[in-house]
Amino acid sequence: MAKYRRVFKDGYSYFLTVVTENREPILIDNIEILRKSFALSIKRYHYKLDAVVIMPEHFHMIITPKSAKDYPKIVSHIKRAFTYGLDISIKYRAKESLSISKEKRKYSGIWQRRFFEHTIRNKEDFKLRFDYIHFNPVKHGLVKKVSDWEYSSFHKYVKIGWYHQDWGDFDESIDFE
Repeated sequence: MAKYRRVFKDGYSYFLTVVTENREPILIDNIEILRKSFALSIKRYHYKLDAVVIMPEHFHMIITPKSAKDYPKIVSHIKRAFTYGLDISIKYRAKESLSISKEKRKYSGIWQRRFFEHTIRNKEDFKLRFDYIHFNPVKHGLVKKVSDWEYSSFHKYVKIGWYHQDWGDFDESIDFE
């Protein structure tokens, strides 16, 4: 089995991707539970949520934690709070397809076990990940314009002048595949 090494550097920001089990599209339908999960984790771990986009089956975020060792705990807290807040029927459906070993380990069946993490190295890296997050709904074909996706921090940054409302609009002939 591969050994995963995480980088823990205080004062750095982290780009994170968290995905539901089997890419089940449950996040948008349960957006208020997810928002509450984020709020609870921020209250507990006191981190800055720099950017976020919620997609139907995954989310990307950039966070700057007070302590670098907290970012895995932050992800875990968000996942756990969301799972506990879900309707029993969704949890039951998720558990139906679990293997016996996963069931014994009390695996929820809602989230993939691991998450992707990238330590942001500099301003250019931050900007690249920041733009990636906000363009993600267009990349996945959910909307034609970045501004049309409501589950993103893009709108916050338009208000403060970091982005223009039309940022990310593109020629529809571009194929992302």
